[in-house]
Amino acid sequence: MKQKYLYLLALLSGLILSLAWPMHGFPFLLLFGFVPLFFIEDYFHNNKGQINKYAIFKYLYIAFFTWNILTTWWILNSTIFGAIMAILLNSFFMAIVFFIFHLSKRTYSNPNHSIFLIVFYWIAFEYLHLDWDLSWPWLNLGNGFAMYTRWIQWYEYTGIFGGTLWILISNILFFKVLKSFLIEKRINKTVAFKLAFSILVVIVPMAFSLWIYNHQIEQGEKCEVIVSQPNIDPYSEQYTISIREAIEKNLVAVEPYISDSTVFIICPESALQENIWHNSVEDSRSVVLTRRFLEKYSHLNIIIGASTFRLFDDDEPLTRTARKFTDVDKYYEAYNTALFINQDSPVKLYHKSKLVPGPEKMPFQRLLSPLQNIAFDLGGTVGSLGLSPEREIFTSLDDRFKVPGIICYESVYGSFVSGFVLNGANLLFIITNDGWWGNTAGHRQHFSFAKLRAVETRRNIARSANTGISAIINSRGETLQSSDYWVSDVLKAELITNDKITFYVKYGDYIGRVCTFICLLYTSPSPRDRTRSRMPSSA
Repeated sequence: MKQKYLYLLALLSGLILSLAWPMHGFPFLLLFGFVPLFFIEDYFHNNKGQINKYAIFKYLYIAFFTWNILTTWWILNSTIFGAIMAILLNSFFMAIVFFIFHLSKRTYSNPNHSIFLIVFYWIAFEYLHLDWDLSWPWLNLGNGFAMYTRWIQWYEYTGIFGGTLWILISNILFFKVLKSFLIEKRINKTVAFKLAFSILVVIVPMAFSLWIYNHQIEQGEKCEVIVSQPNIDPYSEQYTISIREAIEKNLVAVEPYISDSTVFIICPESALQENIWHNSVEDSRSVVLTRRFLEKYSHLNIIIGASTFRLFDDDEPLTRTARKFTDVDKYYEAYNTALFINQDSPVKLYHKSKLVPGPEKMPFQRLLSPLQNIAFDLGGTVGSLGLSPEREIFTSLDDRFKVPGIICYESVYGSFVSGFVLNGANLLFIITNDGWWGNTAGHRQHFSFAKLRAVETRRNIARSANTGISAIINSRGETLQSSDYWVSDVLKAELITNDKITFYVKYGDYIGRVCTFICLLYTSPSPRDRTRSRMPSSA
């Protein structure tokens, strides 16, 4: 095969995957996106005695770089360096996974079955990519159906890894069909059987999903919520407006919508930029004004985002995220926080715990700590933010409604969100500030992932964004109400509670764990291999 065709196949694969991604195109294309890559790998596998085994890597990187840059270029709007690193590194990680699959396939005894190794390698990669310092699961394959939740109602049993599994198996089967057709030059019984089986693999999960969709019934209590979208420019306004103005834009603006039945007002991430210290939360100007607002509405509960700080005592052990004051020998910790405020109890706090690598978290902090002084934090500080040790649940005044204040990037992680449900949440609230990315696919993709959390947990969701897209989402993952981008808006709705625990919430990312375990078993040297390695070689 000529080199130019290999390049074209690589570009084609990246283009198909990009056109399938949320807000770009049609996710059905995901079921074919890897097929050109499989042809590239097959060519190198069949000519492994004649071609350098490392030569395949450049084609793999081209494919995954194309996919990454066409779908996540919008990161440039907030940070050029972060965008470059996210795109280059994520493309590299993906290419490495496929390359390892290629190397493993070269040594596998059964060439017909060896292609299925990619299923275990890829899912293990996506699973491990969820929980390390460079975590960026934005392009985990199962996320690709976020705008077509009718297709994947079975995520309540599998989470997004069920979607990844479906995509990979479908790609393998369609590759085999196309390869057989190219060999046979006609549709014989073998090709027809493979094609029919491949179509069944696509259709059966979709049919099962539609059955679940039509039988999904919401039967819980109704909870009236108001969602605030203040539309404060994160670059020019967020850090300059007065505390009073911030309260007015987030709370006073929703007053015409408040009724005696309203239980919650939800305001976005980073709504309050006063430096709120933990030892004096109640005395902060923001909290004082909020409580003054609640004097007229004593039945209300408010969730609102803020920047908070905690001072370390002189004899207190320091955490990894402790920061030193520049002018005194004291240490403090900074947080991205959700405040929960009502009239009957002290302010409760939950700190964002899934942090964005770079802006909020210094990757490999022990190794790179000398560089933290040049790190730029979108919350206005440097270094890594502190975390909450638990997934806190906020309870309404009447004890009927239990909700989390899920903050921004946390909503991308299915098993993390499930932790709030396991702690008792019967509704899900998400607060975010998506204005950093401009009016691009970025904020729309982020919004779409929230729909997956609704299906996985079967919880209604209220989402408050500083600017687009604030939304109300039902337990099927359908958008009932939504706001436009770059406008001030208020949403009011009745959410329906659910106390049932889905299979996925109970067992988490079990597909990822199983695939990772299989990869470890496959790649670990056998006792015989270890014995051989200790034997001296002959002269």
